[in-house]
Amino acid sequence: MSVELIPINGLPDVLPGTDLSALFDDTPLAEGDILVLAQKIVSKAERRLVDLATVKPSAQARAVALRTEKDARLVHLIIQESNRIIRMRPGVLIVEDVRGWVCANAGIDRSNVPQGAQGEHVCLLPSDPDRSASDLRASLQTKRGVTVGVLIADSHGRAWREGTVGVAIGASGLQALRDLRGASDRYGYQLQHTLVATADEIAAAASLLMGQSDEGVPAVLVRGLTAAGDGRARDLQRDLRRDLFR
Repeated sequence: MSVELIPINGLPDVLPGTDLSALFDDTPLAEGDILVLAQKIVSKAERRLVDLATVKPSAQARAVALRTEKDARLVHLIIQESNRIIRMRPGVLIVEDVRGWVCANAGIDRSNVPQGAQGEHVCLLPSDPDRSASDLRASLQTKRGVTVGVLIADSHGRAWREGTVGVAIGASGLQALRDLRGASDRYGYQLQHTLVATADEIAAAASLLMGQSDEGVPAVLVRGLTAAGDGRARDLQRDLRRDLFR
């Protein structure tokens, strides 16, 4: 099997209310392709930008901001977007966000967000990334007549390794988690625990082209990979009862 990663260059800046499917009107799409989008353009289209100047921090936010040495207004948004705080120390605030992802700052940041003179705007994650992926997939199928998978990728850190890596926070039309338990390896051993995070592997591969700073590649087409299915990124969330880090 040969897999091709195709950067989609030259896309215009995404503004609040942008029809994401229209961005790909001139992109050749083939049956079975997987379209990977950076979370940031989905959030922008869905009007998930907030001006910190409009945020009045709560007492809890101010207290957490003192412990983490963060902007209390940003902390207010992080708490608002979270189910619970997992860890905090100066410069670090790890939470379980309202979508169930364990990540820094509930995924809220300033990178690749247009700023005014004060640099006050931040970007929140999509409210329901799986639904966002599903809606875009349905729109592309209606407009283009092809069935593709759609994946929304974001950069997350990991509890046991340095550095961030691309992970899937939204998915539609592909197998997000592949269960190999019961399959045999080359020597006949029956696998007992092997689950493969296919959606995360795709997101990480696409992130090599998307980059993390000024690369300007917010979407990547993955071609030649057999991963069709009806999974969601939510399938990748580990049940709290089996999470040794919490």
